[in-house]
Amino acid sequence: MAAIVAVEGSARHAHLRYLLGPQPSRRDLADAVHALCLIHGSRPGPVDMAVAQRAQPEADSWLTAVAAGFAGERAALVRLAAVVGPLPSTPGQAAFEAAVTGIGHALSTLATSGRTGCATGAVAALVSDWQAMRAILVAAAVDCGIALPDAILPPGAVTAAAITALGENAAAERAMAFGARQLLAQHHGLWTLMQARAAARDRLYPQGQDHSPRMFAGSPA
Repeated sequence: MAAIVAVEGSARHAHLRYLLGPQPSRRDLADAVHALCLIHGSRPGPVDMAVAQRAQPEADSWLTAVAAGFAGERAALVRLAAVVGPLPSTPGQAAFEAAVTGIGHALSTLATSGRTGCATGAVAALVSDWQAMRAILVAAAVDCGIALPDAILPPGAVTAAAITALGENAAAERAMAFGARQLLAQHHGLWTLMQARAAARDRLYPQGQDHSPRMFAGSPA
């Protein structure tokens, strides 16, 4: 699982690296926050669905702990989306909304899959990939002058032990790898979409100027 996330995870995407670089556009950071809120800021999310589905009964305690952690992450994400201001105006908004809806549907399908291991693999990949995605939230929060609460997701060693136990047979291992890769592919598609939206906004400002006012907590963006 670690190898899959290392190769196919969000941290490898050029747009995420740009957002974590020294001078990302404020509107690009805000766009990413809103996109993540649309995908992962509502309940039930993929983890909640996997818990309700009892994807693998032996995973119940781990999934419950992950769900509790993501409840806190969801609250922080929703608060941050309110602070960064409205979604930046971008050409092709209807296509963006359709794409985000499609990503959400794909994640729901993975989380409710009847194939043993698929949902837990997707959740395991989400937990690992969230570290890179949360870094975007931290960067946006710093730009807004606020601090995000610490994440309370299960420690890496606990997740690693759960993954090892859940993939103890070949069929479950294959299903977990499939679920993980499919979730990461959806995240990769999201970052590619964000990259395209940033390029479309840049075309509105040929000199690359960022006309967005600086974001501060409690003030409009």
